[in-house]
Amino acid sequence: MLLEAERNAVVEFGNKMVASRLTTGTGGNLSLLNREEGLFAISPSGIEYADLTPADVVVMNMDGQVADGQRKPSSEQNFHLALYRKRADICAVVHTHSVYATTMACLHWEIPAVHYLVGFSGKKVPLAPYATFGTGELARNVTASIGDYNAVLLANHGLVAVGNNMPTAFAAAEEIELVAQIYYQTRCAGAPKILSDEEMDPVLEKFRTYGQK
Repeated sequence: MLLEAERNAVVEFGNKMVASRLTTGTGGNLSLLNREEGLFAISPSGIEYADLTPADVVVMNMDGQVADGQRKPSSEQNFHLALYRKRADICAVVHTHSVYATTMACLHWEIPAVHYLVGFSGKKVPLAPYATFGTGELARNVTASIGDYNAVLLANHGLVAVGNNMPTAFAAAEEIELVAQIYYQTRCAGAPKILSDEEMDPVLEKFRTYGQK
């Protein structure tokens, strides 16, 4: 079986998405790229994460063709592939329908630096214009809007988080959901005070060496 480790990670973190309430049912999708092999493992379309096995995970090549697996790949395969092609630092993509991030996306609000944890994305979380799910237009909107950030909101849809590995991408999705909730609640209560670029600069620098290496 090709990319066995990557397929196992897709199953593991797919279940974590549900357990962490970042999505429901079969919503959202995730993938993990092996750049040396030029292949990525992506969750299949329409299968409950609790029922997912490594054999259900689909392996695709960088031409967008199925290289291994019997299932139909995620309908969002286009933007996964587009992100891998756009940025060499991206090796994992996590797409969620988490409640507060999706609320921001439906309001067409970017998420500013209301809390320093927005640094998991950068100095903000940008917003990609709406396009029908699964389309080339959505893939173009995602790649045009994400820039150098590690997360992007999809208008009227959800959140995409990226990283150089699956734990990093998943952590970005989790932390940005928390920041989205904080931003929503502070907007409801009054006028939140947003951290300046100068205040965020040392945060981003500290994030470079945060955690165990």
